[in-house]
Amino acid sequence: MHADTSTETWHGADGTSDEADRPVLRVSGLSKRFGGTQALTDVDLDLAHGEIHALIGPNGSGKSTLIKILAGYHHAEPGAVAELDGEPFDLGQVTGSRHDRLRFVHQELGLVNELSATDNLALSRGFARTAFGNIRWSEMERRTTELVERFGLGIDVRRPLAMATPVQRAVVAIAAALQGWEGRRGVLVLDEPTAVLPPGEVARLFDIVREIRDAGASVLYVSHRMDEIFALADRVTVIRGGRRIATRAVSELTPRSLAELMAGEEMETEHRPQEPSGPAEAVMEVRDLCAGPLRGVGFDLARGERLGITGLVGSGHEIVPYAVCGAYRGPVRGTVRLPERSERWTDVKDAAALAIPLVPADRAGEGVIGDFSVAENLTLPLLDRLRARAGRLHRRRESSLAEEWIQRVGVRTAGRGARITTLSGGNQQKVVMARCLAQQPPVLVLCEPTAGVDIATRLQLYDLIERQAADGMGVIVSSSDTEDLLALCTRVLVVRDGRIVKEISGRDITESALVHAMEGTEWSLEGTE
Repeated sequence: MHADTSTETWHGADGTSDEADRPVLRVSGLSKRFGGTQALTDVDLDLAHGEIHALIGPNGSGKSTLIKILAGYHHAEPGAVAELDGEPFDLGQVTGSRHDRLRFVHQELGLVNELSATDNLALSRGFARTAFGNIRWSEMERRTTELVERFGLGIDVRRPLAMATPVQRAVVAIAAALQGWEGRRGVLVLDEPTAVLPPGEVARLFDIVREIRDAGASVLYVSHRMDEIFALADRVTVIRGGRRIATRAVSELTPRSLAELMAGEEMETEHRPQEPSGPAEAVMEVRDLCAGPLRGVGFDLARGERLGITGLVGSGHEIVPYAVCGAYRGPVRGTVRLPERSERWTDVKDAAALAIPLVPADRAGEGVIGDFSVAENLTLPLLDRLRARAGRLHRRRESSLAEEWIQRVGVRTAGRGARITTLSGGNQQKVVMARCLAQQPPVLVLCEPTAGVDIATRLQLYDLIERQAADGMGVIVSSSDTEDLLALCTRVLVVRDGRIVKEISGRDITESALVHAMEGTEWSLEGTE
């Protein structure tokens, strides 16, 4: 069948029985080797019509490789077979109408941050032009606005994406993939689409995914979040070590049984923080912080405390960690002090001099240097400590330090000399964390610390942060992920409209309390039966 996909509509359950029974996407015998590394081995995968099919597995399991082969970025090894709606297609084909019915939102997003949302959407689907070939900018901006408005994030479609938040950039990538999908048949592949989305935006994205599914299309949904899989997916395929372990109906699984399929062993999936012990000595004090929408934010961070800072997109909570570390690029006012180091207050404009390490929200764009090795990324802020005579770098000392921290945080890598981009997202995050911890700071600041990592790596990061806090380090966790806040934080500050509106501590930190405080609905619930 070679239908014109520009006008073809999907009839779902009203189609013929043959179409209903036939997978919309079928892949079998998929293998891929990179040098001496076997990334995938004889993987089979099929998607039914009108299905949301989750793909899950530990970091490094081969999920991203599988997606990149479907997208034509990598070629499969000989012997792999693929069909789209019953028609064979080449795994590695990147053009043609059949491939156009496979749409992708990759974890790396694939955006040009120097361009606007309008330009980025036009790069993927073309520019609207007049009969004389001139670009119709007003029409382009109108179309882009319509696509991104459904998320309610107030994105300025004319501004460069470099000025947008990670959440807004994720939304633009999703909108680019959704262009022209009304009533279309095919497969939409979403690779970790909610990694940095707060609860309200996650719910809106879920609604959009369900709308696409209800229109008859199929969705391959790659995620590390088990709560998302149980809320959204019809079936789930688990891959581990480059092999398909199981494909099950989600209704047949529990979070524990799914976690065991991922890890290959029994594991505990819940984590709650230990309360800090000892006196509540302040290790950081912030006063009258103003930046972006923030208006007069102030707080103290105690020794051994894990302080959460959260809010909806645009509330300003995501700016706090960058501002207190001296990494915010816009105008900023306020003061910060580290009492253990000095009694003097520092203007936040000069906060970079305090050398407070930051684990940024955008790991790929802000956290790692792709052309550098694991060791070079890990030791980058420690060059002064590693200098030998005549200002040269003491390579043996660098190697020793890198090996020490690779072992301490459990980085899985072929070696300290491997390029950082050869590591999975979770292992890259461990390298960024190790780089910060190697500086032996009194305070560690984390932004979206577990975005895009699997449950096993998430629990490892939780334990790592717990150990640092137990040793007396103060930790700030800025996150839109309620699971992070519940698992890590002993106190949470909720920011709304640029101000701290709620402080929640101890056992009062629940998902319901956090969501209601972020959305400003907690007051309407008080006093009700």
